[in-house]
Amino acid sequence: MIRFVELPTPAMTALLHDDLAAASTAAGVTLTDYFVTDEAKSLWRFRLAQLTRDPEHAPWIVRAAVAEPDGIVVGHAGFHSAPTPEGTVEIAYSVDPAHRRRGHARAMLTALLARAASEPSVKTVRASISPDNAASLATIAGHGFTEVGEQWDEEDGRELIFERPAH
Repeated sequence: MIRFVELPTPAMTALLHDDLAAASTAAGVTLTDYFVTDEAKSLWRFRLAQLTRDPEHAPWIVRAAVAEPDGIVVGHAGFHSAPTPEGTVEIAYSVDPAHRRRGHARAMLTALLARAASEPSVKTVRASISPDNAASLATIAGHGFTEVGEQWDEEDGRELIFERPAH
């Protein structure tokens, strides 16, 4: 089972400055070195700018993913933003390499789907995945996603778009 813990602005700011101890204190959980990689720092910069523009995204975006009952942070997950006016949310998850291949991505996905289903305004859950990302494609398999198209992402290149009803 996965429990999500908010990464408040002070935690993300501390992560940008390689201050893992301060970030962990602000989040209330022990974060790992995975949270201060260059790739992660790019995410924190993006999310902090997003929150500056629109603080209403805070309940939806990135969270630390804590595996229970052990209480170990195994990665991060959330949605790209609050629901669109049409009721769509897009999932995002990433497992710390030290904790991969143990079912954590699937547990994160299950928790994200439950979160989306708990919100009446959410109608559709979307996943955008590189066609070369076999692990993520396998993670969403069996969860009701249907391929609905593709897009070009400036950072990630070609992505397949999958959707499923939230409820």
